[in-house]
Amino acid sequence: MILIGENINIMSKSLGPAMKERNPTPIQEMALAEIAAGVDYLDLNIGPARRDGDKLMEWIVNVVQEVTDKPLSLDTTNPVAMEAGLKVCKSKALINSISLQPARLESELPLVKKYNASMIGLLWGAEGMPRDANERCAMAVEIVYRANEWGIPNEDIWIDPIVSPVSVEINQVKACIEFMSMLSEIALGCKSVVGLSNISNGAPGHLRPYLNRAYLLMLMKHGLHSAISDAFDAELINVAKGGMPEISKLVWGMMDGEQPDFASLTPKELEYAKTVRVLTGQSLYSHSWLEI
Repeated sequence: MILIGENINIMSKSLGPAMKERNPTPIQEMALAEIAAGVDYLDLNIGPARRDGDKLMEWIVNVVQEVTDKPLSLDTTNPVAMEAGLKVCKSKALINSISLQPARLESELPLVKKYNASMIGLLWGAEGMPRDANERCAMAVEIVYRANEWGIPNEDIWIDPIVSPVSVEINQVKACIEFMSMLSEIALGCKSVVGLSNISNGAPGHLRPYLNRAYLLMLMKHGLHSAISDAFDAELINVAKGGMPEISKLVWGMMDGEQPDFASLTPKELEYAKTVRVLTGQSLYSHSWLEI
């Protein structure tokens, strides 16, 4: 499992001002802290960056590369900023992300080829988010086809099926899992990646890690390659690296229809079991799901 640290983000209350002021210290400290926590890639998210985005992306890539040679995920919707980062990136960059919207395809697929980068293929079409697993499959086939036209091999394509909050729509949560079970058959050689923290958007802050950890395990059952996630959830990183095998067995068994005796579970097993019931739609989401 490849973990991509999500914490270098322009929306951060501390790092956003540092980016605007071109203050390298907080950003470098965060990069080193994420690496110490166990991440494999660093995501550098500068947002749309409409004003001087190229200068900002070039600067932040150089700043991070001063303290680490970890591979970078360059995260912006501004293609000019993206290219500025690719020009100075010393490792094989991951472009985050390219959707099926025509303007994104036309401006960014050439960059993948030109700079020998990898790309996240975001399953977001001209009409927006896919409604179910079948629409995700169709979009995945389309984005792989378009990338292949540019000579981009499947091995450089990381498919993002779009994780959505369980507090909003359980059918999308289930569709993402279903799609993951099909991906290897429809896009041979492609990798998979999710923005994991999206699953817990809308949940109280202290409860979000439970949803993130359980959903990660559910996706891992179907061979998830990578997750963009919080670098500082030690339990999540442990799970991602293959720790807690008994918890994995419990979660995957429940996904296969097993119904554990809740009275016999440890407190930690109970946390995961109750959360899986919510993420599979067996229980309705509420902020008190762990207490019920």
